[in-house]
Amino acid sequence: MNLTKFSIEKNRVVLSILAVVMVMGMFLYQSLSRDSMPPYTVRVASVVSSFPGASPERVEELVTDKIEKIAQELPELKKVTSTSRTGLSVVSVELKMDVTPEKLQSVWDRLRRKLNTIEGLPSNVTPQLNDDGIGEVFGIAVGVVSDGFSYTEMKNYADDLRDDLIKLDDAAKVEMNGAQEERVFVEFENAKLKTYGLTSSKLQSIISNTNILSSGGTINVEDERIILEPTGNFNNIDDIKEMLIPVGDNGQVIALEDITDVKKGYIDPPKQKVRINGKDAISLHVSLKEGANIIKLGEELDVVLKNWEEKLPVGLEVIRIASIDEYIDLKIDGFISNLLQSIAIVLAVMLFFLGIRTGLVIASLIPIVTITTLMVMGLIGVGLNQISLAALIMALGMMVDNAIVVAESIMVKVENGVPIKKAAMDSCAELFTPLLISTLTTSAAFLAFFMAESVMGDIMGPIFVVITIALLSSWIIALSIVTLFCVFFLKVKKKDEANPSFLDKMINTLKLKYKDLILLALSWKRSVLAGIVLMFFLSIFGFTKLGFVFFPDSDRNMITIDINLPEGTKIESTTATVLAIEDYISKELKVTEERINGIVDWSAFIGEGPSSYDLGYSADEPNSNYAHILVNTSSFLINSEMVKKLDEFSLQNFPNADIKVGLLSSGGGGTPIEIKMSGDNPDKLASIAEEIKSKLFSVSGTKNIKDDWGPKGKKFVIKIDPNKAQSAGVTNQDIAISLQTVLDGFQAGEYRESDKTIPIVMLSNQSKQQSLTSLETLNVYAQNSGKSVPLLQVASIVPKWQYSKIKRLDLTRTINISSELTESGNASEIMKVIKPWLKEKEEVWGKGYTYSLGGDAESSAENMGAVASYLPLSAFIIIMLLIIQFNSFRKMTMIVSTIPLGVIGMVIGLLIFGVPFGFMAFLGVISLAGIVINNAIVLVDCIETEEKERKTQDAIIAACLQRFRPILLATFTTVLGLIPLYLGGGEMWEPMAVTIMIGLLFGTVITLLFIPAFYSVLYKVNYKDYTFNEELLD
Repeated sequence: MNLTKFSIEKNRVVLSILAVVMVMGMFLYQSLSRDSMPPYTVRVASVVSSFPGASPERVEELVTDKIEKIAQELPELKKVTSTSRTGLSVVSVELKMDVTPEKLQSVWDRLRRKLNTIEGLPSNVTPQLNDDGIGEVFGIAVGVVSDGFSYTEMKNYADDLRDDLIKLDDAAKVEMNGAQEERVFVEFENAKLKTYGLTSSKLQSIISNTNILSSGGTINVEDERIILEPTGNFNNIDDIKEMLIPVGDNGQVIALEDITDVKKGYIDPPKQKVRINGKDAISLHVSLKEGANIIKLGEELDVVLKNWEEKLPVGLEVIRIASIDEYIDLKIDGFISNLLQSIAIVLAVMLFFLGIRTGLVIASLIPIVTITTLMVMGLIGVGLNQISLAALIMALGMMVDNAIVVAESIMVKVENGVPIKKAAMDSCAELFTPLLISTLTTSAAFLAFFMAESVMGDIMGPIFVVITIALLSSWIIALSIVTLFCVFFLKVKKKDEANPSFLDKMINTLKLKYKDLILLALSWKRSVLAGIVLMFFLSIFGFTKLGFVFFPDSDRNMITIDINLPEGTKIESTTATVLAIEDYISKELKVTEERINGIVDWSAFIGEGPSSYDLGYSADEPNSNYAHILVNTSSFLINSEMVKKLDEFSLQNFPNADIKVGLLSSGGGGTPIEIKMSGDNPDKLASIAEEIKSKLFSVSGTKNIKDDWGPKGKKFVIKIDPNKAQSAGVTNQDIAISLQTVLDGFQAGEYRESDKTIPIVMLSNQSKQQSLTSLETLNVYAQNSGKSVPLLQVASIVPKWQYSKIKRLDLTRTINISSELTESGNASEIMKVIKPWLKEKEEVWGKGYTYSLGGDAESSAENMGAVASYLPLSAFIIIMLLIIQFNSFRKMTMIVSTIPLGVIGMVIGLLIFGVPFGFMAFLGVISLAGIVINNAIVLVDCIETEEKERKTQDAIIAACLQRFRPILLATFTTVLGLIPLYLGGGEMWEPMAVTIMIGLLFGTVITLLFIPAFYSVLYKVNYKDYTFNEELLD
């Protein structure tokens, strides 16, 4: 028993199943996860190694190079990049996209074991592999803001709040920014220690040996084994102050506080600070559990914050500083609204073209398929996000095609006197395979996005899943439920009984015009085909005139300010720059009663960027010269104006600073134009980079041009004279310890306070007088004898310039030159100028110095290339499906030849609407191919059917006239159904909507002429003396 016959004969069973599916669909819809984008796997880890005091060159040679070579041994490696700067090595390891999430951890574990086997690393360097949390988005952030409270008090409240937030059902992690690092400082004077026969090294050893935190082992007592726990660890600051220090040779002791100054405090200057709306603060950043609901997490968090507001003391407040849940809630509500509008439009189109009764029968498929799709999404774990909802909107127009074709076929048979049940079963039997093939070919067009091995493939893959579910569901529903409804509700009169309605008259008029056009096209078929081919090549030329934007900026009401001052800038100077920008925001841009549009609030992160609050944000490396300001505006529409004003202020007041004001990127950050220059000699690389920057400056449309090495910074080399040092009785280690105690201090143990561990740091009382003069007058103390000599007696201080950082790509030094775009800037046009110049200069720069393009060019090549690599698979599946259906190479060729026809309309649409080409337009082109080919399949299948009853000349025309209304209706439902996405989807979805809408309009019109003309050429059908048969219009 086939599906249609079962549905008609066992209709109560079918309707019961339908009711269960609808209830399950509504239930599972409520439980679907909600997020901005689908989850994706980040295949990147960083290896961080601290090498205090070492120059970038020494870090590169002794640490970075060794780690990179170990990473190169991974067969799964895609590329390795590194940054070597003073005292720090950061190596980023990126794996190939074919490494599955299940295998990822085993690869990182293997790398971790390899890192432990590296030979030749400096003794105090231990590489740390960080693979946890990379790519994780902490989309909701709150700030504990102080007005007069100490950092200790703020931290206590922040700790308690974090404990409450981590308990939330949908919260995965809570990270803290802005908490100041505490230390117990033991400040000493070398001369005073000497009077007691002590040195700083001896004192460090005494403190370390007194503060015992280890186990004392176990002891057997009769039948029991009892743990021994020695006391001796410090329980409070007084324990440290009162510890007894042996002095002299006769057993004398003295309290530590009598020979040193012991106190608890914060690192000064701090490594990082957080300010919110101009006040000191600590921020907490919350990430979402996999598969959870970000909107629900936001609601849970608001309940916690409301409770906290009631118990906080005056002077402390808790506020939100980043709310991706609110943005996602608005986006999903907007997309659901777009979906409902699209449903309403499609319904209106069908009611208009088919009448109320027939229109409602066919339209019943829309809610049924939509809810069925949501049910299956819930079962397989596909959540609600921009991508899945957009896929539903894209599928709307396509999903009704099957119902239209089935209903149209049933109506035609009933008009010809066939009983409605027989008409239904006969129509579905005839259309079962053609509609399945048509559905599968449309779905196959999207397969490349699902298979693509790239980040965009991960993100866009659900489009294939959702559209495939929707189309297969529509095929099943059309052959069962819609057919059943046709039997129940359709009232079709026979031809001789029917009185044509106004709509029928209008359709018949259009059909007559189309008939005349077909006859003309068939009379001049070769000219028509030549004209269409010419239009295609003209569209290729027009394509070169399109702008290119790989991915548009985010439409969040948020802008960012990244501040990078010259390397070596003190955090106090960076803070001063931030304060100046904050003052300008507060006075000129902040929303007030008089200024209703502007900046609502802002958060400044100085020294270290915040936890990632958006896919489009990527923090720079922590450094005293770096700051990031997160700015929330009153509306996305005001963002560009705010960016312009802040840009102008920064340029006027800080011309030598690298301050980047911009919007968040939807595609994960990056700069539109990037040129990567690789070679061995750093001086030559820097010189070439200056040439490239000068060239970019000369091209209109560029701004904020910089390189990622930055200007050279100063350093002082302490050049020790070994002979003088030996004569003075001091060693190199004595000199290093003396310098360390004055500059940074050194750790002498740890002090546990409640659940936190605070380092005990010893430092000289001269540490407060850090200057070149104090360095020159520094005394070096011999740790064995306590003897002291002036530093300049055994060493000289030599100033030198060094590169602030050295970047490498796959073991080769690489400098990245980047440029942003002005409002009128076009990356494609700029690169048309730059590429020939680079090619010419490459010969001048010589062998060993090569360039590659990054930015939008690299992103598009990687992501579009990943999709394009699977297009042959999609094409093969489509071709095989067509051959299965038609068993004809000629018909297959004819149908596949319609795919480029949509490109004509795509180019025209993008040019008319002024929309640039990019990844989303590329998605539209692939989608368009699947839709256009569907119309061709229906038309060729109808010609094949008509050929069984009449001669080929009549069959071609009859099929075109017969399929005219269904193709027209399918086109209108798809095009008009996408209007809400075009109007409400923002800049991200506009290129795709324009591509499909205009491309399909032109593609359909051309297909209705191309197929009959091409068919008559391939099968040598002659229309020279043809006389039209008027019966074909019936």
